[in-house]
Amino acid sequence: MNSRPSEPRVGVGALVIESGKILLVKRKYPPSRGKWSIPGGHVELGESILETARRELKEETGVEAIPLGVVNVDDYIAYDERGIRYHYVLITVLLKSLTYDVDPGSDALDAGFFTLEEAESLDLTVSTRGLLKKLRERVVDPEGKILKVNTYRVECLEN
Repeated sequence: MNSRPSEPRVGVGALVIESGKILLVKRKYPPSRGKWSIPGGHVELGESILETARRELKEETGVEAIPLGVVNVDDYIAYDERGIRYHYVLITVLLKSLTYDVDPGSDALDAGFFTLEEAESLDLTVSTRGLLKKLRERVVDPEGKILKVNTYRVECLEN
């Protein structure tokens, strides 16, 4: 049986948006086994947040990417009858894909790119559903297209 947390763990998610679609993986292991989420995992000792995002993305999807920066911070605390089961500080990093062929890795049952509408219809993790809600509120234009944010301007991605 897994031990109870004595302190929060840091988890890093890799947000990749290409051609108006979000890259998601179907989780192979707990927490939330069988649910869809952005790729991600724990920070390893001596590893930066950006390095974690890049590594986890490659491990779970085979996609190579360049980290652009942190775009969201949340926490996830799950309780059961015995108290706190999981406690994560979740940091989301936006990455720019260098490759587009998705190959689910050892931590993923499946992976692929989805429109926001397709993604919202999947069985998502609580944290990914919350992230998509924020994307819809802050990064989606009135026609439902995901906006691409870069240093100089905001552009609309084609669906």
